Amino acid sequence: MGSARPAPWRRAAVVAALMLAAFTFNTTENLPVGLLSLMADDLRVSLTAVGALVTGYGLAVAVGSLPLAHLTRSVPRRYLIAGLLAVLAAASWLSALTAVSYGLLLAARVATALAQALFWAVMGPTAVGLFPPERRGRIIGLLSVGGSLATVAGVPAGTWLGGHSGWRVPFAVLGALAVVSLVMVAVLLPTSRPRESHAAYGAAPDRRRFAVVLTTTALSVTGAFTGFTYLVAFLDEVSGFGRDAVSAVLLAFGAAGLAGVAAVGPLLDRYPRATLVVPVAGQVVAVVGLYAAGGSQVATVVLLMLLGASVAPAFMATQSQVLLVAPGRTETALAANSAAFNVGVAAGALLGGVLLPLTGTRGTFLAGGLLTAVALVVLCRPATVVTRAAVKAPETGTG
Repeated sequence: MGSARPAPWRRAAVVAALMLAAFTFNTTENLPVGLLSLMADDLRVSLTAVGALVTGYGLAVAVGSLPLAHLTRSVPRRYLIAGLLAVLAAASWLSALTAVSYGLLLAARVATALAQALFWAVMGPTAVGLFPPERRGRIIGLLSVGGSLATVAGVPAGTWLGGHSGWRVPFAVLGALAVVSLVMVAVLLPTSRPRESHAAYGAAPDRRRFAVVLTTTALSVTGAFTGFTYLVAFLDEVSGFGRDAVSAVLLAFGAAGLAGVAAVGPLLDRYPRATLVVPVAGQVVAVVGLYAAGGSQVATVVLLMLLGASVAPAFMATQSQVLLVAPGRTETALAANSAAFNVGVAAGALLGGVLLPLTGTRGTFLAGGLLTAVALVVLCRPATVVTRAAVKAPETGTG
């Protein structure tokens, strides 16, 4: 199989195409947040209805990840990913049509969400399978950079473009980007059965450690979004930021997340334990710190940047861990981790909503910090995180 590995330039181009696809999917998912008022006014629906386009998207990803990964486990990845990108392009262009109704837009969002659910499950093993096993973490890191750029550049750029050209134009642009990725994947990705790749199965399968990673994902994401969902209100009521400053604060959060992913990605293979434990610990400090010191604007910005630099690398590290400890096929395991992430987002928003009238926005961050601390305790129990020795052990036993 080693002789069949594509040329280096071709592998790099496929990774670039998948990074662009990740950027496009993530931007599409969150774009309505920046265009909320424009879309509501044009479609003659409430802000809550437009917000449901984001909430429903996450729910569809959570529900669809595992079943779709199981149903498509034997489909060659070249055809599957190209098909998913075709769905993304078609749904984006449907959303951009002048005559589109809210119902059609919602249907397009659900279709895109299901495509994204499956894309995130198969993207990692597909890219990792093109490279030697020891470069697994670095490839996951690169793919995560593509997804993180959506927060820092994609959504702000789409919001600006929508404000100047109408909310449909950004969706048309995203459809074009999806086609670029589709063509690159269709032309450059080799056609092979998923099980033929070394990335189809975990390098050090372990059901217990896999369960710990899923638990860490669910608890830490729930902890993060218990408070973060109500961040704008927190910045106003607790920190005293004006409305005009919120965008700059959120940009700092996103930039820190991108920097964290870029810094941690190259270290995933060398330090698999530390690259997961440290970001989760950083999230504990950040979220509890916002509860304790949120009245200071300087402290708030610093702690939010720490939160951004922790949340994104933590999820990236869990994805890398899943590729190592998956007890079965890696795409199914990654789908489970993605589902755990999206369940955490929904559970965090729900918990924060319940606590909000009881504790105020400040209290939601304390609750989120305590949940994340529980995730850290679970993660740091002996023999629950893969070490470098565990990663190398199965390699020495295979021919």
